[in-house]
Amino acid sequence: MEFDTITAISTPMGEGAIAIVRISGDDAYQIADSIYRGPGNKRLEDADSHTIHYGHLVNPKTEETVEEVMVSIMKGPKTFTREDVVEINCHGGIVSVNRVLQLVLSRGARLAEPGEFTKRAFLNGRIDLSQAEAVMDLIRAKTDKAMNVALGQMEGRLSQLIRRLRQEILQTLAQVEVNIDYPEYDDVEEMTHRLFLEKAYFVKTEIEKILNTSEQGKILRDGLSTVIIGRPNVGKSSLLNSLVHENKAIVTDIPGTTRDVIEEYVNVRGVPLKLVDTAGIRETEDIVERIGVERSRAVLKEADLILLVLNNSAELTHEDELLFEAIEGMDVIVIINKTDLPRKIDLDQVKQIGAKQIVSTSLLEDQGIDDLEEAIASLFFKGSLELGDLTYVSNARHIALLGQALQAIESSIEAIEAGIPIDLVQIDFTKAWELLGEIIGESVQDGLINQLFSQFCLGK
Repeated sequence: MEFDTITAISTPMGEGAIAIVRISGDDAYQIADSIYRGPGNKRLEDADSHTIHYGHLVNPKTEETVEEVMVSIMKGPKTFTREDVVEINCHGGIVSVNRVLQLVLSRGARLAEPGEFTKRAFLNGRIDLSQAEAVMDLIRAKTDKAMNVALGQMEGRLSQLIRRLRQEILQTLAQVEVNIDYPEYDDVEEMTHRLFLEKAYFVKTEIEKILNTSEQGKILRDGLSTVIIGRPNVGKSSLLNSLVHENKAIVTDIPGTTRDVIEEYVNVRGVPLKLVDTAGIRETEDIVERIGVERSRAVLKEADLILLVLNNSAELTHEDELLFEAIEGMDVIVIINKTDLPRKIDLDQVKQIGAKQIVSTSLLEDQGIDDLEEAIASLFFKGSLELGDLTYVSNARHIALLGQALQAIESSIEAIEAGIPIDLVQIDFTKAWELLGEIIGESVQDGLINQLFSQFCLGK
């Protein structure tokens, strides 16, 4: 099954202008020609590669017209999968695209597994494993910056860096082997402890540079889980609506309007926020509201950022103080809302009980949102994000492997400094080389490959 001809719908299901059914494999052209009827009865197999052709799809048994289509043909190896690829562009209705898919399947193609097109690109050597994983990051990117990071990884920026580090390690290991196998050769440079240490420290420094970008990389890839909390009726739902730029949450003067957790993704200065508006945390006799309060407490534990909203026109209450206790030690921005009303809140008291970063807003008059967005960007990216020269690592698998490789390098450094013979030290160095290879797929098990690609979209 590994390289039989596969097919799948490569566009989202639903009504739209067009949909695409993709075919890849040795029989792609044969299958397409068996159902395609174009002007002059020209065969697709005889046409130039990377061209598109107008025509109709027919049921070859009855010659009944199934769809009006545009068919793109691409001959391997200059394709995404390095196989022959045919893409059938049809009308975007659910019925029409399914009829085309069923017709292709009836001619001998197999329905592709999730991510199988990208898997074939990897297995056929067009991309490495880190580039393949970047394909899904690109699809799931929620901001321009996240997309740029994914594009950089797809273009091989991380791969090139990993390969350079593996080559440094390999050259060091090769020199150790030469010294061990041919100690009598005078023209071979001896791999001394000092030289080995230099190489180890170089690799260690480079891995640390990559890992230093991992926190920001993960934020760009997955978004910041941002929870809005506060007493009822302080403006939490208004804040959500202001950041989303539409009325997602109900806003009234009645306390306890929000009964459940509301989630939205927003783009704040290139930082994707998974914004969560919670029910006001307070003691209540209302059963439904109490369930919402419990859910609010639960999401607090998983939050990356807390937006605590306080009422400028009211004094701090015991409930406010309890909220400060609940979020102690977390990244918090305190928002003093309703600044259009007379101030009654004591800002000195707010600072004393734990507020390190305070932003004033009047959400009713749409004031202070720019200051809040700047505070969020500054908290996690120090106000700016360099995407030009840095290689951002955002994938949890990559981060874990880099961390393990760093530990192996540090173990070899400790062994060298302890005076252990170089032929024993190289064991940890070899382990680091293998771990880095797992990132780009040069030393990885089949089971892991299948697991990774099973997370992809069907048709990608």
